[in-house]
Amino acid sequence: MCRAERCPISNRIFVGNLSFQATKDELLQLLSGAGQVVDVQIPSDRTTGLPRGFAFVEFSTSEEAAAAIAKLDGQELNGRQLRVNAAEDRPAAGRPGAGAPRPPFDGRKPFKNKGSRRGLRGRKRSL
Repeated sequence: MCRAERCPISNRIFVGNLSFQATKDELLQLLSGAGQVVDVQIPSDRTTGLPRGFAFVEFSTSEEAAAAIAKLDGQELNGRQLRVNAAEDRPAAGRPGAGAPRPPFDGRKPFKNKGSRRGLRGRKRSL
């Protein structure tokens, strides 16, 4: 994990604790005071389609992103105190089970339960 004093900040920031009624335009208007906003993404829930309560905002430069973090962290929007910090890159295994290691391949075919009981017992004995 990167700390602010050691790693350069990217031009993407994370805005958390958003009101579920917050719109892209409200967020754009609030953040445009800190610099030129390139893109605003408010992710929505897959099943309900409602906003998830956070957003990712991309600025044109990393200096503008740092200024937005300093200026807007703790500011209130729609009755909620915003949490603004640098957006971290998603790990390679973003989904559960996506990065699970596979057992090493030993050259044999995997054992499958098919055929009669007699044939199954014979195959088990030969292993």
